[in-house]
Amino acid sequence: KPPPAPAAVAAEAADRPAADADLDDGHSAEGIFGDQGSHTGYTYDDLILLPGHITFGVQDVGLASMFTRKIALQTPIVSSPMDTVTEHRMAIAMALHGGIGVIHSNMSIEAQAKEVMKVKKYKSGFILDPICIKPTMNLVELDDLRRRCGFTGFPVTEDGHMGSRLLGLITRRDTDFVDERGSTMVNMVMKKFAHVTVAEEGVDLPTANQILADSKLGKLPIVTKGGRIVALVARTDIMKQAEFPLATKDANGSLRVAAAVGTRPGDRDRVHALVAAGVDAIVVDSSQGDSTFQQEIIRWMKSQFPDLQVVGGNVVTRRQAKHLIDCGVDGLRVGMGIGSICTTQEVCACGRAQASAVYHVARFARTYGVPVLADGGISSPGHIVKALALGAGAAMCGSLLAGAEETPGEYFYSETGVRLKRYRGMGSIDAMKRGSDDRYFGSNASLKVAQGVSGAVQDKGSLHQFVPYLIQSVKHGFQDIGAKTLAQLNGQLYSGALRFELRSAAAQREGGVHDLHSFERKLFSA
Repeated sequence: KPPPAPAAVAAEAADRPAADADLDDGHSAEGIFGDQGSHTGYTYDDLILLPGHITFGVQDVGLASMFTRKIALQTPIVSSPMDTVTEHRMAIAMALHGGIGVIHSNMSIEAQAKEVMKVKKYKSGFILDPICIKPTMNLVELDDLRRRCGFTGFPVTEDGHMGSRLLGLITRRDTDFVDERGSTMVNMVMKKFAHVTVAEEGVDLPTANQILADSKLGKLPIVTKGGRIVALVARTDIMKQAEFPLATKDANGSLRVAAAVGTRPGDRDRVHALVAAGVDAIVVDSSQGDSTFQQEIIRWMKSQFPDLQVVGGNVVTRRQAKHLIDCGVDGLRVGMGIGSICTTQEVCACGRAQASAVYHVARFARTYGVPVLADGGISSPGHIVKALALGAGAAMCGSLLAGAEETPGEYFYSETGVRLKRYRGMGSIDAMKRGSDDRYFGSNASLKVAQGVSGAVQDKGSLHQFVPYLIQSVKHGFQDIGAKTLAQLNGQLYSGALRFELRSAAAQREGGVHDLHSFERKLFSA
């Protein structure tokens, strides 16, 4: 029998299944970041993850991760310690959804300790810091407050503060048909205390809920025997916050919370106060974490409070990471000069592209069992997926969460009617004047050099809708990659099974919305 023609042999070879190695498109992370011939730093947008094989539903994806050596998260998202991002309301919301918040230090020691205590004492459904108003406020002022706060009912107290004697309650139905709003005071139209349905301090949430249901009211003040208000229960909050199965809690069932400190000698007093308040972790807040000042305070904290979890940073190189790991840190913050409001790279010519920084530091810290937080450069859920795919244990977010109802500050409107909230970098002059200059080693400088800007971000609504959107988006990313858990994703990363490609500028443009005359972006639908 004559041998087959060469063309037939080639055709038969083309029909045979290729070896697995021949089917690996793209490159491994090590192939991109470990290439000694490459002298380029890469950002998240420079990379795209190639899809894997799907064998499970999106509902089967688990996002459990580690914030520090001993603190686990069900949602790998951390709110940044910025004074326009994280105080107790943000920290509570983040913990309820399985993440954690880091309360900023741009306030007095006492104020920061109180913020921590509010998180630790939180009970689901109870508002422990409702906005109270004075009885002498006029309705024009009340209307302005309603616009800024986004809700319409307020307890009325003797001095307008929480903890004082409750005089009454005012809602929109009390003021809708009043014409002389400038001359009408709240105490003239409010529902007086004698006619307000209240519950006594110590009531549990099911009982409070039943009282609201029976009375068909929207708000239930909780008062002491002396009539002082200590909390408020709102029907809308009970409906929104019924169950949080992913909540990040300690052994006692309290929500977990972290807090930031600087590296000054006086920050040791701050650490003492925060530990006394019940803080779960301390994050040393410095734009450049490889300093003797940070090393000293980390060693001091680990000697004084051996069980306290300490996160060091910020770092972007393996050498920086090694210095802090040697001091005993339980976690590392990675990122320098890449935040949306940060100008460190522009002003100081120092930092590193974030994708490169996360990959190299995470791979090194992993050998010591130290989790990494990818801090900065996160502007979409896709960036969170990329940060985790490069070895991070969680993504620390500032601008992504700024503008939510739970962030500090009040809303205002742009000239075009867009609802906004102020957002600023901790290296901005405005923030430095409040004390954050220590983060940039500038507390004793006669001239303060800005390493950040102040700006505004659009209203994102409540975190109770926005964070679930982020979680679901990240889960879809994991499913497309073919990783059911973060542990599986890490296994793919370090085995080389997870494949990446670098994107040209045209590819980056193609990967977003393009070639439309106009469009409306809706992030999710409940």
